Amino acid sequence: MRDFQTVDDLKKEIGKEIGVSDWVMVDQDRINKFADATGDHQWIHVDVARAKKEMPNGKTIAHGYLTLSLLPMLTAQIGKVKQVSRGINYGSNKVRFTNMVPAGSRVRARQKLIAADPVGGGGTRFTNEVTIEIEGQDKPACIAEVMSIVYP
Repeated sequence: MRDFQTVDDLKKEIGKEIGVSDWVMVDQDRINKFADATGDHQWIHVDVARAKKEMPNGKTIAHGYLTLSLLPMLTAQIGKVKQVSRGINYGSNKVRFTNMVPAGSRVRARQKLIAADPVGGGGTRFTNEVTIEIEGQDKPACIAEVMSIVYP
């Protein structure tokens, strides 16, 4: 975890990799809970027996949005600005799901700061490219350009 004292300290990192998170397991239980939370029970996610027969790797796969939903947890492990009163999720410019995450895989986030722009109220909007990597695979699961706003 990298600690930045101020927003200005983080701004100095534009164009650089901020860091990499720890690995996190995406097991069938996590996939099932996400399916229940979202109502997306498509068989490729929740039917282990059918996936064993019909999926290319014989396993169910995580929902793309489950993979995306791990960003807050994973990026919180990468870096933090200490002298802020609050931060909010501002959204995404672009999200691509580039590879399947089979049940039982471990994933991690790699974060690069690409922009820092002033916003009203004295805040700063940070834009990051976050790549979700799958352990043992060259092709990432997801590449997302995400934004957050922090206030002093």
